[in-house]
Amino acid sequence: MGDSTNDIPMPPHLPTSAAELAELVTIANLDRSPLIVAGNSTKLDWGGIVSGGKSLVSTQKLDRLIAHAVGDLTITVEAGMKFAKLQEILATAGQFLPLDPAYPDRATIGGIIATADTGSLRHRYGGVRDLLLGITFVRADGKIAKAGGRVVKNVAGYDMMKLFTGSYGTLGILTAVTLRVYPVSTTEGTVILTGAVDRLANVAKILLASTLTPIAADVVSTAFSQHLKISNTPSLVVKFATIPESIAQQSAQLLEIAKGLGLKGGTWQGAQAAQLWSSIQTGIWGDRPIGCKLGVRLTAAVATIDLLDRLTDNTAKGVIHLNSGIGAIAISDSHHIIAPFRSHCESAGGFLSVLQAPVEVKQQLDVWGYRGNAVPLMRQIKQQFDPFDMLNPGRCF
Repeated sequence: MGDSTNDIPMPPHLPTSAAELAELVTIANLDRSPLIVAGNSTKLDWGGIVSGGKSLVSTQKLDRLIAHAVGDLTITVEAGMKFAKLQEILATAGQFLPLDPAYPDRATIGGIIATADTGSLRHRYGGVRDLLLGITFVRADGKIAKAGGRVVKNVAGYDMMKLFTGSYGTLGILTAVTLRVYPVSTTEGTVILTGAVDRLANVAKILLASTLTPIAADVVSTAFSQHLKISNTPSLVVKFATIPESIAQQSAQLLEIAKGLGLKGGTWQGAQAAQLWSSIQTGIWGDRPIGCKLGVRLTAAVATIDLLDRLTDNTAKGVIHLNSGIGAIAISDSHHIIAPFRSHCESAGGFLSVLQAPVEVKQQLDVWGYRGNAVPLMRQIKQQFDPFDMLNPGRCF
């Protein structure tokens, strides 16, 4: 085993039950043999460089449906189920899980939770932790534990689920999860606004303060707008999903506001709009060597995209979700970009984390870039859950 996620031991262990996984972890703990933990390995290279792992454990064979309470709008599945398969199951009941992860065809539910991976739909439905109702997991010592429940009103163990969301497999290995789901929207409409950044900032501010109710609203960089075949300027992409009359009325109202500010506007529907949102979901990760997650205050979203354009001469893909300030960027070179862009994000009340990058780049950077007073607390939590650093050593701390 080498020193990084680029040197993964093969083949992986593929337990087919929680009990089998627990036995495997128990033996590894007794031998003090650290484990690299993954679902389908789509984001195994995200975050810090894993070092010292002796074997790879994948949950992809834990992929069964446990329970689907259609009337209660909840579903319980094993953590290795692929996101695409879960959506297929829910679609038969006219429901869906309102997450839009980076690799929707391959990512597992456990991996999505472990990396807190969602996108545009968080504008209306919140992030991963807002949809997570219960978890079952294998502790670092091999014991099986549970938190939460299968019904929406059960809030027991909510703090535990917060801890596991975005923990990158360092606190325990998820084996089953219960999630809140929603009815599928039958009608959708998309409004696209393009133009000067100062005018986009004004319309974004008005949108946030208005009574309009989009389910997604994204600020998109110039290069990403070009990739999406929208325009040669930054853009604001807004999705409405309700009854047709309301979509038409809200779209017209937003277009009228934009026109008054001197912005160009138009509407996309049907397959064209569906392809657009799918491309926003998947277009950041994979085609460029460096991918980062960021957060800023809502009012700084457009200015942040503008700075990204200026720092990279309009070559970087970037998107920020307007209602959360969370976003992602894809760049080809970290030199002279990461430091000033991180400084901007931090001055705007946020952060910049380098998730995807070559090992040699990560070795030269502070990947997570967090220097707040919560670091000692996070280390204490890691020590409590995994005192011998058995699970994904080095990935977060």
